[in-house]
Amino acid sequence: MLDFAIKLVESLGVFGAGLFIAIESIVIPLPSELVLLLSGFNISTGEFSFLPLWIATSIGSLAGALVLYTLGFGLSRNRLQRIVSRYGKYLGVEESDLNKSFTLFEKYGSAIILIGRFFPLIRSLVNIPAGLAKMNLAKFSLLTILGSSMFNAAWIYIGIQLGDRWRDAEDWANTLNLFVDIGIALVVMALIIRAIRNWKSAKSQ
Repeated sequence: MLDFAIKLVESLGVFGAGLFIAIESIVIPLPSELVLLLSGFNISTGEFSFLPLWIATSIGSLAGALVLYTLGFGLSRNRLQRIVSRYGKYLGVEESDLNKSFTLFEKYGSAIILIGRFFPLIRSLVNIPAGLAKMNLAKFSLLTILGSSMFNAAWIYIGIQLGDRWRDAEDWANTLNLFVDIGIALVVMALIIRAIRNWKSAKSQ
């Protein structure tokens, strides 16, 4: 699967990276982190530029998310569960994974759309309950872009720093993924807390 990703990026460039991220966002178990690392390496060689790549991969993330949002918008929960129960095995998804996404959305609401972007599988599946709940599309899109753009930027930057050693990350991608996700999540939480404090301070004046 990684070889397919490499050929796609090499053949289509920045557009290929964005297309791959879009496909990965639709639950298909593809190594998005490694593609972002590869793309970062291409920046270090001068083949890609950061801004077009960042925009392309962020748009790809949103496009994939909107597919699943639309799926949730148009189908009932029972029908979604039946589909996942029957076909989920081909995508590496179990019915329990879908149910977990419903639970997370019911518990955390729209916040999980932002935070969930940093965690594998969750970042794809939470789009379904958002659609089912008829979440405001503009709000959904904004939170998706914010979360995805931070996630993509972090991995692209790491790829730039690793240079031609980017493929070595394949052996410890899961561990690196955990640290990156925790780091981004902490930054987001800090920004949210700061915004709330500023809002309360302004309101009390």
